[in-house]
Parts: sequence; structure tokens; C-alpha cells
Amino acid sequence: MKKAYKTEVHFTTSQQQKAIQTIGVCRYVYNLYLETAQNHYKETKKYLSGFDFSKWLNNVHTKQTDQWIKEVSSKAVKKAIMNGDRAFKSFFKGLAKFPRFKKKKNQDVKAYFPKNNATDLIVERHRIKIPTFGWVRLKEFGYIPTDATVINCTLSQKAGRYFIAVLCDVEKSKAAYKSETDGIGVDLGLKEFAVCSNHLVFDTINKRERIIKMEKRLKRQQRKLSRCYEQNKNRKRGEFCAENRQKQLLVVQKLHARLANVRKEYIRFVVSVLVKTKPVFIAIEDLNIKGMMKNRHLSRSIGQQNFRQFREWLIAKCLEIGIEIRLVDRWFPSSKRCSDCGEKNVSLSLADRIFTCENCGMEMDRDFNASLNLKYTKEYTVVTE
Repeated sequence: MKKAYKTEVHFTTSQQQKAIQTIGVCRYVYNLYLETAQNHYKETKKYLSGFDFSKWLNNVHTKQTDQWIKEVSSKAVKKAIMNGDRAFKSFFKGLAKFPRFKKKKNQDVKAYFPKNNATDLIVERHRIKIPTFGWVRLKEFGYIPTDATVINCTLSQKAGRYFIAVLCDVEKSKAAYKSETDGIGVDLGLKEFAVCSNHLVFDTINKRERIIKMEKRLKRQQRKLSRCYEQNKNRKRGEFCAENRQKQLLVVQKLHARLANVRKEYIRFVVSVLVKTKPVFIAIEDLNIKGMMKNRHLSRSIGQQNFRQFREWLIAKCLEIGIEIRLVDRWFPSSKRCSDCGEKNVSLSLADRIFTCENCGMEMDRDFNASLNLKYTKEYTVVTE
């Protein structure tokens, strides 16, 4: 099976300059392809493929101007072009929105390096050999397996730090999975992150004092960054210095990255606890995250919960071990149905935290009642087969 390992790398001064240059060229080539493809379609009403653009870039454009493009890895440049080609194809198929230009401040550009030669992407305990970079030191020793077959790697930047994601072909464990407990129903929410049918309750990390303090600090630093932009607008052209603004931007980026890492680590903890109980299956609801985000009163809280990331990591972990994941339809009334007699309470509102059945008189926490309904339902789809 294929598995990716992502960790931080420590560059030397020359390697850091090389990384900045490579990521910058990939961003420039991606934007150049989008601009050229748009103009070509307006003039000829024909689609410009990534292969045709790559031929024009190598044979015409780099010989006339922008010869510095050839100073970085050609494979990384080619991958940036094909990423733009895939974005246009997804748009024409109706699978995605119209592709946008990459911005430096978003830090969403990655450099791709395949394993073309036997000496490329050699992994040792504390370092890895990247094409055009040489040996690069890893932050986590022994994290990337040295005996696995490396396919490719991707270099990225986030808040002044550099990361590498190595895709390896590893052997899947042949040991049969043995369940030790019954199945689990997991109900996700805003008041509590997850309420399980086995009486496990995971609170919302966004209400903890640590996260609240970090968000307050982030607001102060964002106001300070906003004042930097406003002061530069009021000054005459050529009189402002962008150095302090870039320093403040890095401070804001680090705080955003820190908050995101804390929330991701909490999701990993929840997934780990659920998997270690060794259930027969785990039943979750197919939430309509995109539709839920349209609620302007709850969109921020929903986005901070990272429900989609939790679902992806849970499915990936269960697929690796062999636990069955049951995906229940989003229209299934898990909160409004009585887990005891099956009667549906249509008048139940979001403010009602206690579920009361009018038929049998059962009273129970609405989230725990929903988790029981998810566990015992017969209407589901298995997604880990």
C-alpha cells in the first residue's frame, strides 16, 4: 500500500535559497500557464493543454526571456504546469470552480520531485537526498522508513518552516484484525466534538483556555498587521519600508499554523482513541459540511471543528487496520428518532439538549441518543471495503 510521511526539514542557507527559488518558479509557471491558457481560449476558442504549453515554454519562452526558469528542477516545473492543466480540466468538467492565480502570501505552492535515478530520494535515519538539493537533514529521526520503496516527494513551506512529504510503497500488515468490543456510533456536534455510543465523550477543544488565549493573541497581531498596511497607504510612494510588514506577516502566519496544528493533533487523538477500542465497526453520519457552512451564525464554529478532516483520517486509519466504517445517510433522523422505540420527535429543535420520547417517555441526552441510532441503524454504506 502507498503511505505518505510528512515531516519538517532543516535546510542550510544555500538550500533554503534553493527552496525559495524553486517554489517561486513553480508559482510563476503556474500563473503563466493560467494566463496563457485563458488568452489562447479567448482568441481561438480552443483548450491549451499542459504538454503544448510545456513545449512552448522550453523551446520559445525561456530562450527569449525568463531564462532563470531552467535554474531549478525541470520536474518541479513540469508538475506545476500539469497542476494548472488538471485545474482547467476539472473546471470544464464541472468538478471545480474556475482556477485562480497563486499568491505568495497564501503559501499553497508545492515543489514536486520524482525518483528518476537510483541515487535520488535515498532515506537514512536522519536525512534524505533530494534531487538538486543534495542531502537534507530531517527534524524527526527514524520517522520515514528506510526499507520502504520511495516513489516521490513534495516540498512545501508554511509560516517560515519547510516540510517534505515522502510517498512510499510499504507492505500492508497481513495480520487479521480481531475486534474486542461491539460497534460504535459516533455523533459529531458543536457543543461536544464527538459523543460515542460506548459513553466516550470528546469535548470541543475550541472552548479550552489555551485556544481562547491564542485566538485573542491572533486578533491583536492581525490588527497590528492591518495598521502596517494602512500606514503604508497614507505615505507617499517610495517612502515606506516593507520589511516590518513582512515580519509582522510572518508572526500572523505562525499563529495561524500553531492553531491549525493544535486542532489537527486533537483530531488525531480522537481517532487514535476510537481505533484502540477495537470495535467491530464505527458508524458516522455523512454530514453536509458545505451546506452547514452557509449558516452565517455557526459557520466559524463549524469550520474550526474540522469535521471533514476527522472523517478522512478516521477512514484512512480504519482502512489500514481493517475496521469497517459505516456511513449513514445525511437525511437519517438520528437526533429526532427514539433509540428505544423508534418513534420520531418532529418538534425537536436545536435548542433542546434532552431528547424526550412522547411514546415511551424515555429521556436521554440528544447527542447520546443520536449515537445509539447511528450504531443500530440498518441503512448505511460501507466505505472501507
